[in-house]
Amino acid sequence: MRKRYEWLEMEWSKMREQSLCREWQTVESLAESGGTWIVVGGKKLLNMSSNNYLGLAHDPQIMAAGEKAARQWGAGGTASRLVLGNYPLYDELEQRLAQWKQREEALVFANGYQANTGVLAALAGRGDVVFSDRLNHASIVDGIVLSRAEHVRYRHNDWEHLAFLMEKHQGTKRKWIVTDSLFSMDGDKAPLLELIKLRERYGAFLMVDEAHAGGVRGERGQGLCHELGIASQVDVLMGTFSKAFGVYGAYVCADQVVIRHLRSKARSLIYSTALPPGVVGSTIAALTQIEADEWRRQALQHNAQLFRRLLAEKGFAVASDDTQIVPITLGENERALQFSQKLWERGVAAVAIRPPTVPDGTARIRFTVMATHQPEELVWAVEQLTAVRDECAGGM
Repeated sequence: MRKRYEWLEMEWSKMREQSLCREWQTVESLAESGGTWIVVGGKKLLNMSSNNYLGLAHDPQIMAAGEKAARQWGAGGTASRLVLGNYPLYDELEQRLAQWKQREEALVFANGYQANTGVLAALAGRGDVVFSDRLNHASIVDGIVLSRAEHVRYRHNDWEHLAFLMEKHQGTKRKWIVTDSLFSMDGDKAPLLELIKLRERYGAFLMVDEAHAGGVRGERGQGLCHELGIASQVDVLMGTFSKAFGVYGAYVCADQVVIRHLRSKARSLIYSTALPPGVVGSTIAALTQIEADEWRRQALQHNAQLFRRLLAEKGFAVASDDTQIVPITLGENERALQFSQKLWERGVAAVAIRPPTVPDGTARIRFTVMATHQPEELVWAVEQLTAVRDECAGGM
């Protein structure tokens, strides 16, 4: 039996040599109800790697709403929504989402991966071309592969390169531009105003993944497209509930004709059991808070700007942006792992990100700031990172 899997042993050895093996750390408990401090291996750590940007994952009202929905409709989904697995609260959530996003309709998926793969595979096909930012999320890449459309990648955030590529494909039947609005590993924003112009110039369709901007950007947290005033010109707006919402799942908002098509053609929706009712109940409650709690967005932006400023003052290379995702690029995989381990020893949970999640040679520590972090905690975290940098040979 060992010989049967010899090829896997060889692959694992190769990955180990490249510092690409992955193991997970089990969070044993939350040191605080807000999740800003966690306990792993008996050690209390400041959580600087959470996507719970607004601190809603442990909100009592949101948890209570989930419990109420579970008591009424059961602990789990009983079937696909198309096979008697749909309950009124699913329809309520989609109606609320459509109103929030100011679109005709919305459709809920089990998670962001299923949303992106299902939407792209259903809306693009053979003979079409999909133009995708080189640093788009893996779910976008996989959705394009499943669609069987031609996949054309443009340089990250380089709208001029995109224009050049679109000019070369003018005769294509249908053209789609797909991008993250806020990139999950770099923390920078897509040039959405320029992409809208290219959409109009070349008669293309535009899909924007707002996973990391939803809840945190815009007047009511609708996302970066709303903040820029271009949401009505985007054909498909996608987002998730697993980041700022603090829950689980994903959604797309679009015109009624698009959602109607997806209900019957998106395989990741058709062949998946509906989300558990408790999750949907919590999501409705989270949406209510996101729309109302402007202070959370303000606190998040303040903390993000503070963290970036503190890092810059210590000589770290950080972009002059205002997003909650702040990477420190270290280059080599082993070096990133070393930094992460030393931060861990000092009480800061900040995970090393390595290929294929990021390009080769750009391994990094990806810090994420939360609205519920206290300023003194961020000051302390930067002090620990500075100490680690000074400990390690070669500096940064």
